Amino acid sequence: MTAAYRAARDQLLAADSAEAARAGFRWPELGDEFNWAHDWFDVVAAGNDRTALWIVDAEGGDRRFSYAEMAARSDRLAVRLHEHGVRKGDHVLVMLGNQLELWETMLAVMKLGAVILPTSTMLDTNDLQDRIDRGHVAHVVTNHGETPKYDDVRGGFSRISVGGEAQGWTSYPTDLGEPAPEGATRPVVRTRTTDPCLVYFTSGTTSKPKMVVHTQTSYPVGHLSTMHWIGVRPGDVHLAISSPGWGKHAWSCFFAPWIAEATVFVHDTPRFDPGALLAQLEAAEVSTFCAPPTAWRMMLQHDLGLRPRALREVVSAGEPLNPEVIERVQAAWGLTIRDGYGQTETTAIIGNPPGAPVTPGAMGRPLPGVDVTLLDPLTGQAGDEGEVCLDLAERPVNLMAGYLGDPERTADSMRGGFFHTGDIATRDADGQLTFIGRTDDVFKSSDYKVSPFEVESALLQHAAVAESAVVPAPDDARLNVVKAYVALAAGWEPTAETAAAVLAHARTALPAYARVRRVEFAELPKTISGKIRRVELREREERAAAAGTRAEGEWRDEQFPELRSINPRR
Repeated sequence: MTAAYRAARDQLLAADSAEAARAGFRWPELGDEFNWAHDWFDVVAAGNDRTALWIVDAEGGDRRFSYAEMAARSDRLAVRLHEHGVRKGDHVLVMLGNQLELWETMLAVMKLGAVILPTSTMLDTNDLQDRIDRGHVAHVVTNHGETPKYDDVRGGFSRISVGGEAQGWTSYPTDLGEPAPEGATRPVVRTRTTDPCLVYFTSGTTSKPKMVVHTQTSYPVGHLSTMHWIGVRPGDVHLAISSPGWGKHAWSCFFAPWIAEATVFVHDTPRFDPGALLAQLEAAEVSTFCAPPTAWRMMLQHDLGLRPRALREVVSAGEPLNPEVIERVQAAWGLTIRDGYGQTETTAIIGNPPGAPVTPGAMGRPLPGVDVTLLDPLTGQAGDEGEVCLDLAERPVNLMAGYLGDPERTADSMRGGFFHTGDIATRDADGQLTFIGRTDDVFKSSDYKVSPFEVESALLQHAAVAESAVVPAPDDARLNVVKAYVALAAGWEPTAETAAAVLAHARTALPAYARVRRVEFAELPKTISGKIRRVELREREERAAAAGTRAEGEWRDEQFPELRSINPRR
């Protein structure tokens, strides 16, 4: 099974073009049993002194662990966890930051055949109670400083505290770097390819977090596509800006780089510091770098400076990347940010792999092993515009098993023989796919379809706009008009002059039907994973329309007669 896995990986690494990679790739045939920690990581790690994990913290602390060390440490931890009572199939909630214990705990839990529930340290007691209950959690591993959050959490779960003693908690072992005691052998646990491996809580923009179940293959094998999209190769140093607890962290900070036999580089800081990050890209000789659009925008506001000397590949995911950001990074570094698309429910399924031509604003093409169909949400017909769907006739390896405890939602997401992502895209003559919006984000104004992403991308071209969210504002004459909530860039004030400047820019940058007619300067509501909650802004507009009220900080184009002399883009 390891040989088949390696062969599939090596085919992607050897391909000299995106077309060759897609044409030659086949998902590996692994048989009935597979455990990525046993059958891939431990095999790669045997006698391997290359750095697997490199952590630099805000105080300058520098810790490096080889593949062999990570395999040995996770073996010893698996013995301790088994003694603690962790068994195959148990659900283990792992609530840790970007620290050594996170990576070795994930490996150890996988080796025991238990199921990892990665969880953000930002959650409060109520959130944790929900996860404990719905996630059927049997064990919790968290930092000492987080243990008070569990004082009022009900449940019969066992508790392990990292970095300090706490009443009622078992202390995490501190001797994992020492030789294992004589006779201490890790239990041999075999897992089937279809056994659960991970449960991720999606942040959700409209409801309670969904619980996405991934098997021993859907993420561990499926992330071959992510490795290919990133372009990470053996011996690389890979840095991704991502917080533990979310699916993207597993994408870019665990599976993809270790599939490639690269180094996972972690810049562990309490908050995002663009200047410090840029310094680390240079100092650590990072070769591949992934960051969400928000981080790219913050780096641009700071000043990118010269291209870090070892940097070869730069990518972005999480939300669509605006073309202006791609152009500015290209001008500064001579590197093109390659966009990618996937969901917690999948690995990377669409992207611009290394060497592929990039159309600014487009997500790219389907990645190796993935077939994408665009289905009209109303008619269900396939075409060049519609919902991004995956054909289940030959079920994709890199697709979740389903939603834990929610068979109805699982069935709905896989209705009609397709997995439905809920995202709308278009496909051009070259096969490039461009994100339009969520099925519930796209709206009509005067019978024209408006894409929030298109409008937001245009607004970002104005210096005053750091970030924006576009929603429909109900209107008697036009059904809806376009309203933009704008987070201002540093140095700009929420004045009438700024509003007029933004509205004037929108007139020249957008077609008439997509013209922004209302603007409000405000902090954008976001999910805990950083995605904009447009649903909250839509509801705010609906309530205001029903009550006949208007936000105090809202500016409308009719307040600025001088705008009438500006001809909108045709």
